[in-house]
Amino acid sequence: MNGPHSIKTPGELISGDFTAADEPFGLFAVWFAEAVKSEPNDPNAMALATVDPEGLPDVRMVLLKGFDTAGFVFYSHIDSAKGRELAANPKAALLFHWKSLRRQVRIRGTVNRVTDAEADAYFATRPKQAQIGAWASKQSQPLESRMAFEKAIALNAAKYAIGEVPRPPGWSGWRITPQAFEFWHDRPFRLHDRIEFRRAAPDAEWSKTRLYP
Repeated sequence: MNGPHSIKTPGELISGDFTAADEPFGLFAVWFAEAVKSEPNDPNAMALATVDPEGLPDVRMVLLKGFDTAGFVFYSHIDSAKGRELAANPKAALLFHWKSLRRQVRIRGTVNRVTDAEADAYFATRPKQAQIGAWASKQSQPLESRMAFEKAIALNAAKYAIGEVPRPPGWSGWRITPQAFEFWHDRPFRLHDRIEFRRAAPDAEWSKTRLYP
């Protein structure tokens, strides 16, 4: 899986001329790199929106763990609420909001699970305590007490005290393949700049539209 800085751009796009971009992935890479430099906490944090079987929207913060022109990847438990919702309806929306830059990016698209090899490779990079926590947690399931969770952590820490920690079978990743991007940049008096990119299919050309704020 390529890392967050895998997209190369032919030239730097600065705040004043981002509306001249002709495709969204390179523009996102530039904005993300600037957010990494200026955002004090978790520049890769993004809101992930899904819907439940009744069509009721659900949203939570997750961390972007990689992106390239194939899509945006995050990891979690398959049986979590988000995992179950994506299995039933593999479509999602993302929102990045970088307050330090007064910018946000909205992304909507289809979702697919990453390969086992990708999930294994990323899991191997996590700190050992986080790996053990993934084994101990039954994410989104009822928890009788904090003590019960700490006991599960202790049991798994003892089990995997020596050697590498394998990826739990119920833990994996998802890739959102964008069909639409919207780049938003704050301007005085709410005269914001908004640019939308859309495509009909993953291999189709992007169309660009400037939007009223």
